[in-house]
Amino acid sequence: MDSNDLQHMEFVMYCIETYKGIKNLDGKTAYQQLKEAGAIEYIDNNYAALHTFGDEHIVWNIDEYLKTRV
Repeated sequence: MDSNDLQHMEFVMYCIETYKGIKNLDGKTAYQQLKEAGAIEYIDNNYAALHTFGDEHIVWNIDEYLKTRV
């Protein structure tokens, strides 16, 4: 695993933790919701932009993505 993969993986985990905290979810529920909607891949694929955002904007961005998946 190269350093870029590790950075992306750590960031995805950070986003899941941030999302679960702001949404008041347990970790399993948050992960399942994001995984089923393809948001995990979305976060990883959009690392370059998303990692520059604050927590609230990250969650807002994930919510906007989720709206397009329903």
